[in-house]
Amino acid sequence: MTLSHYYTIKENGFHEILIQKSRFITYLSRVSSEEEAQTFIQSIKKMHHGANHNCSAYVIGERNEIQKANDDGEPSGTAGVPMLEVLKKRDLRDTAVVVTRYFGGIKLGGGGLIRAYGSSVSEALNAVGVVERVLHDVVRVSVNYTWLGKLENELRGSDHMIKEIHYLEQVALDVLVETGETERFTAWMTDMTNGQAHISTQSQTYVERDINS
Repeated sequence: MTLSHYYTIKENGFHEILIQKSRFITYLSRVSSEEEAQTFIQSIKKMHHGANHNCSAYVIGERNEIQKANDDGEPSGTAGVPMLEVLKKRDLRDTAVVVTRYFGGIKLGGGGLIRAYGSSVSEALNAVGVVERVLHDVVRVSVNYTWLGKLENELRGSDHMIKEIHYLEQVALDVLVETGETERFTAWMTDMTNGQAHISTQSQTYVERDINS
């Protein structure tokens, strides 16, 4: 079953903070498999091979069935797990994170490390941004050209987005309709065109909406 909606990062990115002279650089990436997550983690490790630690965490799958955390040499449970907890607390899916640490000479202690790695991920998520991906049906409405102006006006004034218009023998409008609303949308189109529209669901796709952190 495909999720009707889920949250993930808006885009891949990074964010750096300084804590007690240590540099914490957080890298975020969208991933769709464990293999992608591992490739991303290895690429950051290669880029920062001189860093003291490259700690990582990721959540993948509709129910976050794949979850991993790695402390990369930090005391057990002080880096990867707090990073993973931030991803889970934000209810994110298909997201991998690496926090690269360059030690600044001041030891933070267990509690300090947990706070530092957790804060690094939180601040990076705020900087990069989070989106909600909402499942939509792509509904094709085929009508005589005389209906085009009216339909375009009505659709542009509604919550539904026109994905594409095909200028064929009849004009066909591909409209993004939130999954679960298709029956109501079909009735609306049928009523508006006096039953003269041919309406069919073509496919499904996710539409992204920005979430204010």
